[in-house]
Amino acid sequence: MPKLPVYNMSGEQVDEMELSDRVFAASVRPDLMHDVVLMYLAGQRRGTHKVKGRSEVSGGGRKPWRQKGTGRARQGSIRAPQWKGGGVVFGPKPRDYHYRLPKKVRRLALYSALSTKVGEGKVVLLDQLSVPNIKTKHMVTLLQKFDLNRVLVVDAEREEDVMLSARNLQGVKYVGANGVNVYDLLHYDHVVLTKDAVLKVQEVFA
Repeated sequence: MPKLPVYNMSGEQVDEMELSDRVFAASVRPDLMHDVVLMYLAGQRRGTHKVKGRSEVSGGGRKPWRQKGTGRARQGSIRAPQWKGGGVVFGPKPRDYHYRLPKKVRRLALYSALSTKVGEGKVVLLDQLSVPNIKTKHMVTLLQKFDLNRVLVVDAEREEDVMLSARNLQGVKYVGANGVNVYDLLHYDHVVLTKDAVLKVQEVFA
């Protein structure tokens, strides 16, 4: 089992914690992480893109010239796709890009992402995470103690005061344990976990 030091908010080591092998020391599967990241990004697409087809553009109700006798190619409408201002052929329409991979694949990818961060030494454990009041400087001070910039902060449950103190910081994201995902774990350089968050992740995802 991997064992990591546990720090308080002053940056002092106060304990050590053993992590689950299944969640934090799993074999790394880059292929599964790639698939899950693609699924996540597909789910973020709004899918509201739209172009007008031949039946939707204005005009073109009259046949531009008679069928025969002019020497020109036959045309039925000036809004056919080959005309300037005509409809678009096979253009994008509003659609839902969301899809879901099997639960087992998503779990294995999450284990891989967490294990990667632990293996790279980019996980910081805190005994607890709290702020006396809603001030961004409290989070700035905490991150400076550990020399962290781009960081994902994970707590067992999202605390309103901590969330409001962290939301204005560029490169910092604060989530509850249930909101941990592969994309965020790979996107941010470091991960800060509370002890309760570790227990919650191991309980929920293992």
